[in-house]
Amino acid sequence: MSLFRLDASIMPATSAGAELADLVEAEWSAAHPGEPIVRRHLGTDPLPAEAWTLATTAGYAPEDRRTPAQRDALALAAGLKAELTEADAVLLAVPLYNYGVSQHFKVWIDLVIGAAGPAVQGMLKDKPTVLVTVRGGGYGPGAPREGWDHSTPYLRRVLADIWEADLTIVERELTLVGVNPALDHLKDLAAQRHDEARAAAHHTGRSLAAK
Repeated sequence: MSLFRLDASIMPATSAGAELADLVEAEWSAAHPGEPIVRRHLGTDPLPAEAWTLATTAGYAPEDRRTPAQRDALALAAGLKAELTEADAVLLAVPLYNYGVSQHFKVWIDLVIGAAGPAVQGMLKDKPTVLVTVRGGGYGPGAPREGWDHSTPYLRRVLADIWEADLTIVERELTLVGVNPALDHLKDLAAQRHDEARAAAHHTGRSLAAK
């Protein structure tokens, strides 16, 4: 058994998503002691922003006319796809940034999709996959920013509908309470959401390990 874990926080030392992903990983590791975990951290080791353009344009060039940069981009994309598809389980920790997915995470998605080509549909069919996502404010029903989370629906579309993964989502909101004074009045609710997310992470980790 092997686990692929990807983190995308640009602030790993204080990442709320990493906290929850650590709990999921700990439950998985407890059930699979010594089994390999392949890690990729896009926040601390970002992919080249131009890699997707290079890999895409390489597809329109004869192999003998591709530039060294295009060949490198194709190799990078193939390696990223292999990390993902060769694992037995997948754990992704992806925060909401500016109401969507960040540029450095989108590069990863685009490169993997490009490397998969026509086989992208069902690429992770029935593979146990956990998405941990966190949001600084509140985006639920009745909140001022209801409907402004454009990351989670997009990721659900890619992971579950296109890649056909067996997807579970662990979410936490109001992570900026205690950081942004404008949210201080939500302190009790934020603590409740934190407790709920931690409990969900433990449960999801045990479920992931059992699949």
